[in-house]
Amino acid sequence: MIENKNYDAVIIGGSYAGLSAAMSLGRALFNVLILDTGNPCNKQTPHSHNFLTQDGMPPASITETALKQVLSYPTVGFAADKALNVTGTNGHFLITTASGAAIRTKKLLFSSGIKDIMPAIEGFADCWGISAVHCPYCHGYEYRGKNTGILINGDEAADFGEFISNWAGSLSIFTNGKSSIPAEKQGMLANRNIRVIEKEIQSIRHTNGYIESLVFADGSMQALDVLYARLAFVQHCKIPEVLGCRMTEAGYIDTDEMKKTSIAGVFAAGDNISPMRSVAGAVAPGTLQGR
Repeated sequence: MIENKNYDAVIIGGSYAGLSAAMSLGRALFNVLILDTGNPCNKQTPHSHNFLTQDGMPPASITETALKQVLSYPTVGFAADKALNVTGTNGHFLITTASGAAIRTKKLLFSSGIKDIMPAIEGFADCWGISAVHCPYCHGYEYRGKNTGILINGDEAADFGEFISNWAGSLSIFTNGKSSIPAEKQGMLANRNIRVIEKEIQSIRHTNGYIESLVFADGSMQALDVLYARLAFVQHCKIPEVLGCRMTEAGYIDTDEMKKTSIAGVFAAGDNISPMRSVAGAVAPGTLQGR
């Protein structure tokens, strides 16, 4: 239940960045409310890595522990509710929510993350975050030396292929149609024994999200263990853009070094401002926001 009071800050998005900010604000004795719908982008990911003290833990367990610790501070509250609209200006914002609540706050922090757009490949969404992954630093060690693929095309394909090769056993780039990789970079890939496969991918054969093979439109198949992909995305919460927050060309919320947006009193942190997606990478700017 949302208390009928004015808050110093409302945090929209209660994952790692939002909870980290809430802890710092709670320790500073500010009245804070976290709004969250419980739908993080890593909800399918079985284990989180590359985060000190939490390496190998399920993301949901990290969130559960973090929320328990954050809510031990008496000035921090939490509501499983969705922000629908924000009006007002710095020091006098009004948030309306899906439950019908009207919340007044001085400051706003959007740590609402992003939503990945799944490619039209049957089975891909079932594997996303498990064996179809975005980050070798998060997942590469577990798939070291395995049959590795990259779903990518164009100019950046060669650079990403070279980057991933440190973790991979056999490595193939799947362009899912005609390759647009520049000719000079195709030679570099060949020299590193990185194959470029231009066949259209029809589906992914998997067991509980773990890839077994790719099935192509011509009926042929290729065994595979892990598929890296850089997916298109949209902001999980549209409110910052509606408010007039400046966005980057890539689609992230534009912030300064202190994570201030272009709108006074509005801040942002986490995956919605940066392509460097990781638990540790979200916690750090969240902590900064609470100071």
